[in-house]
Amino acid sequence: MDRDSRVSITVIRRLPKYYRYLGDLLNKGINRISSQELSKMTGFTASQIRQDLNNFGGFGQQGYGYNVEELHNQLAKILGLETIYKAVIAGAGNLGQAIANYKGFEDAGFKVLSLFDKNPKLIGLRIRDIEIRDVDTMVDFIKENNVDIGIITSPKDNAQEIADAFIKAGVKGIWNFAPIDLNVPEDMIVENVRLNESLFTLSYFLKDRYAEI
Repeated sequence: MDRDSRVSITVIRRLPKYYRYLGDLLNKGINRISSQELSKMTGFTASQIRQDLNNFGGFGQQGYGYNVEELHNQLAKILGLETIYKAVIAGAGNLGQAIANYKGFEDAGFKVLSLFDKNPKLIGLRIRDIEIRDVDTMVDFIKENNVDIGIITSPKDNAQEIADAFIKAGVKGIWNFAPIDLNVPEDMIVENVRLNESLFTLSYFLKDRYAEI
């Protein structure tokens, strides 16, 4: 089920939240839910939920609601979670190691094959049985293993060079944690994770709420 290019990125970013809550419902043995009930869980309006899901086909029935398992499975297909994606991490510092250690990625179909770093003290170490290799071998490793996703957790000074190496090696997408806007071809899929910007947003709301208390 391919996404219609007219579906906004805002809608796409809400889908993982629906998927997560539906998974929670399945774990509790709940088989059916209405858009109103899902609204209370997610914080989105019932109308917004119906509009979002209608972008991908009709999943609910009036007077019945949504079949939780069916909708969960359909969202998994829409999000591409039925596919196993092979990934590598460039930057084996604290953040890179934390990502490699997180079993949830593997449970969702993202398999980290290796970490790469230039620090000789790290090369050869294993994180949850995932080896840290010399970054100079990264391009060949990606090509030999048909890696889909390159994850950047290096300092920003090295991020563009790593992105260039990922593109040269043939990755299909980049997950970028470095605080820098990458210069990549238009057809390269990049998802930026701005940890500092998220923290700054939190700081703003804290200041706004508590500044005068």
